Amino acid sequence: MKTEIKDISPTRKQIDVEIDAAAVRTVYDRISDNYAKAASVPVLPEAVQQAVEEHKLEPLGEPELNLENSEGLDQLGKQPISFNVSVEVLPEIKLGKYKGLEVARSSRPIKDEDVDRVIESLREGSATLEPVEDRGAQPNDTVTASFHGTFPNEPDAEPIKVEDVDVVLGGEGVVQEITDQLTGTRPDDEKTFTINYPPDFSAKGLAGKEVAYAVKVSAVRIKELPDLDDEWAQSLGDEIESLAQLRTKIRGDLEQQVKQEADNKMRGALMRQLVEAHEFELPERLVEHQTEHRLESVVRDMIGQGLDPRNPELQWDKARESLKEQASYDLRSSLLLEHIAGEEKIEVSDQEVEDEINAIAEASRQSADQVRAILTKQGGERSIAGRLRNRKALELLVENSRVTDEEWKEPDESEDEAQKQE
Repeated sequence: MKTEIKDISPTRKQIDVEIDAAAVRTVYDRISDNYAKAASVPVLPEAVQQAVEEHKLEPLGEPELNLENSEGLDQLGKQPISFNVSVEVLPEIKLGKYKGLEVARSSRPIKDEDVDRVIESLREGSATLEPVEDRGAQPNDTVTASFHGTFPNEPDAEPIKVEDVDVVLGGEGVVQEITDQLTGTRPDDEKTFTINYPPDFSAKGLAGKEVAYAVKVSAVRIKELPDLDDEWAQSLGDEIESLAQLRTKIRGDLEQQVKQEADNKMRGALMRQLVEAHEFELPERLVEHQTEHRLESVVRDMIGQGLDPRNPELQWDKARESLKEQASYDLRSSLLLEHIAGEEKIEVSDQEVEDEINAIAEASRQSADQVRAILTKQGGERSIAGRLRNRKALELLVENSRVTDEEWKEPDESEDEAQKQE
């Protein structure tokens, strides 16, 4: 068998193959009469495999076979068979400088108002709803009511029936007309009113429609926040003994959080430097696979939030192009880290893989066996080992870089938006 390899691109190779008549005849004579009509099946795959192994290629997916002379198949063993095989492979990457990179790091300072915001959030979480008896409902009160709605312009439409729903007057997502109609109501009050929803209303089932409501109020309550004192602080955990101690703990947690954010941004900046310094072509198959994976994740998130991904107003073409850019960047980053890991002879032990699986199990509140079952569908424990190896390579990158701590500067809106898209 004669083979010749050609570079179509850095990620695509073509192997020209010619199997002489004698070799075809040997294979043909080996198979039974019952299989004779399909004799080409064992000949070609075997030749493809030999050709790929001969040139030490590692194909991404199945090789593409193109016959050059069908006569060789029509007269098996009498004429040579010529064909070529197209194979997509990873590009050859020549590592440049990856040690001694310079990067800046800055941590956002924690202010008293940051601690205050957390305190207020905790108070909101400890708030209670107390009945209002001496007045009618006011903005910010919680009105519990049952709604029955019909569509005057659509007599056959299924009516709206919602029992004992809590409505915060003036709250987020509550249309102003409902706030206006329920202001002043008391328990057992009944009201009827009509709302004409705007065409761009968030709930598509109500957008642009007229709805006649009959509402019965069952309760009016006011939110009461706990006093900001030691007793409330102690209710948050056994380790907290005073409000001052709570504030100290919150500040420490926030400082740890911003330090982690600063370190992550610094790592991201290092990776951008590394990627920008190494230009190479990516296999289209991998880019498409990674893009589809990201797209599926976005769709799942939308469905989980109650959004319809089939909405014609969504610009999926633009979204897909953006996801493709992100996928390409991720692939470049991953391939570079893999090469650094190889260059530095970084290894991952079985115990490290086991520890990672247990950490994932604990974080996701699943058993280690459940995590392994999921991993089996995603490439098995090898995928964990690969991620750990790349993580070690990134840490090596950090350890061998020159990090300068700088004073924090508040980012402008354009920088915030750019960071969200990275």
